[in-house]
Amino acid sequence: MKIVIVPSGFKECMDAEEVALAMERGVRRFNATADLEVIPMIDGGEGFVKTIVRLKHGELIYKKVTGPLGKKIKSYFGIYEENGKRTAVIEMAAVAGLKLVPRNQRNPLKTTTYGVGELIVAALDIGIDNMLIGCGDSGTSDGGAGMAQALGIQFLDENDQIIKVNGAEDLLAVDSIVTKNLDRRLKDVSINVACNWKNILCGEKGVAYIFGPQKGATPKQVKRLSSALDHYASLIEKATGLDVRSLPGSGASGGLGAGLIGFTGAKLHPRFKIIMEYIKIEEKILTADIVLTAEGSLDFQTPNGKIPAEVARIAKKNNIPVIAITGTIGKGANLNYQAGIDAFSSIIQKPTSLENAIKKAPKWIEESIESILRKVSIGMEIANKEHRKERVH
Repeated sequence: MKIVIVPSGFKECMDAEEVALAMERGVRRFNATADLEVIPMIDGGEGFVKTIVRLKHGELIYKKVTGPLGKKIKSYFGIYEENGKRTAVIEMAAVAGLKLVPRNQRNPLKTTTYGVGELIVAALDIGIDNMLIGCGDSGTSDGGAGMAQALGIQFLDENDQIIKVNGAEDLLAVDSIVTKNLDRRLKDVSINVACNWKNILCGEKGVAYIFGPQKGATPKQVKRLSSALDHYASLIEKATGLDVRSLPGSGASGGLGAGLIGFTGAKLHPRFKIIMEYIKIEEKILTADIVLTAEGSLDFQTPNGKIPAEVARIAKKNNIPVIAITGTIGKGANLNYQAGIDAFSSIIQKPTSLENAIKKAPKWIEESIESILRKVSIGMEIANKEHRKERVH
């Protein structure tokens, strides 16, 4: 039996490579000599830069920049050269990710993407031809306004005074946007963004209502956030002529997608599609007898471009069974059966605290994978017995 492992990370717990290694250990517990292919899969979130740089034999460049709460933090971006062209790789989660916002300080009205802009400037400073930006695992919802300011965009109030936008809430006081001081070097760089193509900026399916609660917003704050982003979209349209309200990917990373496409001329791409250009996985998945995948939370959002569902889509081309493990089974998880995931289960073994679940995750992943393969093995033995009976008859 050929087993192919293609997991994403468990947000705020383990990155994709750590999850993959734990799953591999689980397979080896079941069968030490199993025919196994391990492909840690990134989706633009945590681990994006390090994985791409490792595969492309590049290097990490560390910088002190502004974190999501406005304080200086140590972050990084990647750089590699291929075919005579230099490409910078930026991961917004490494500078404005949810894991960088303590739980008791989570309020998406107050967090900023300014550090993302600082990393873009740092990449431009060293001279690049291309830029690949990963949107995922964000802790911000400012529509990329912070990033835009770091790149030279100015936000003015009704008296034409410059406003410092430190979070989405400040957008409500903005009357106009001035773009004339935008970093001119952006015009000479090709910028591609790996993002969740289904996320849009505004409306009932916009980032405020869908992701605001995950980032700590109360129902009242969600409504205020939605109003701020609606107003922001109007300002962008007035300044650039571009309506970003419902553009595919505009809501990625708390609206960072809207800021990128609105101000930098970036091209937004379905994250799995563009990442597959860097990590060739389809041919490996199609060699499998069974595919094992993973995600921190499996719910109604998973079929909308997240890794387990995209892996299942590829596997179903050859009717290869797909089993997923997850930390949390959320609302609408059954929709994943329609997306091609044949079975899923949580690794959680007993009622426990979040802190303990994070601590135990590697061990529980191992044990879950071993248990799943033992069940699969039993099913195969039963099928083989039935087949032998049929031949006898």
